[in-house]
Amino acid sequence: MSFPKAEIEALWAPWRVEYFQIPEKGDFLGEAARASDDAAHLVLRRRKSAFLMMNRYPYAVGHLMAVPYRKVAELADLTEEEKIELWDLAAHGQGLLRKAVRAQGFNIGLNCGECAGAGVADHLHLHIVPRWAGDTNFMPVLGGVRVLAEALGELYTKLMNVPCP
Repeated sequence: MSFPKAEIEALWAPWRVEYFQIPEKGDFLGEAARASDDAAHLVLRRRKSAFLMMNRYPYAVGHLMAVPYRKVAELADLTEEEKIELWDLAAHGQGLLRKAVRAQGFNIGLNCGECAGAGVADHLHLHIVPRWAGDTNFMPVLGGVRVLAEALGELYTKLMNVPCP
């Protein structure tokens, strides 16, 4: 039996086109920081110097970001309060994801600089990516797509309904 190559090439991820069609991604982190409509910007929680939001173009279902309100590119440029709040929001995000989507593990970190993978190099943000046993498979490698099993709106509602400690 041979591998069904033609079927793999026909896989679709049409929701991704929205991201690629945006000519200039703009300052979506700054816009979310200033927004009053948290749901429209997928903001889950706000603190004094940072906020927690969903990634509109996630690597995995439930991919969150902790973001300082101030636009800084370097970790060294953050205030002590911003550093503490970013990590506090990361811990809070972990709790939300454990309850809402039963995350079993997490990748948490920063991409500092464009060459390190930062999509927004001038506004540092902390990624909180939930993981599950066996969640990495052949789809990204062979199919060139990620399979995300839950829509952003539904997940936003789930995360917002998790009681705050």
